[in-house]
Amino acid sequence: MTGTYEHSVDAKGRLFIPAKLREELGAAFYLAMGVDACLAIYPQSTWDRFTEKFASLPMSQSKAMRPLFANAAKCEPDSQGRIVIPQKLRKYAALEKDAVIIGVHDRAEIWSAQAWNAQEEEEMTPEKMAACMAELGF
Repeated sequence: MTGTYEHSVDAKGRLFIPAKLREELGAAFYLAMGVDACLAIYPQSTWDRFTEKFASLPMSQSKAMRPLFANAAKCEPDSQGRIVIPQKLRKYAALEKDAVIIGVHDRAEIWSAQAWNAQEEEEMTPEKMAACMAELGF
């Protein structure tokens, strides 16, 4: 998944998921707390790999993931392409009005516009891109 999409969360906590991403995510997908102050959207196949990895962890390690699973939501967009983001997840990601949805390889992320803009400003430099490419062996 790739791209950046700007949309607004409405008064009922609904967010429009762009058609291009809906095609890649499938008819139903999972919304969960992400790394950093964002939400992650996982298509079924990625969610399945994630839960398989979780199932292989010893109980002492897996208990740290309780909040992620307790607050995850299976989403099916309505006829207008919107999903409802549960209140706890909106609070986690500080989503009030303006949101940015980004594609991140095998998932998408939802950020508050303010948090994403700050993140992008910090990370989007030629030096950081060169370091990232070098780390990946390019």
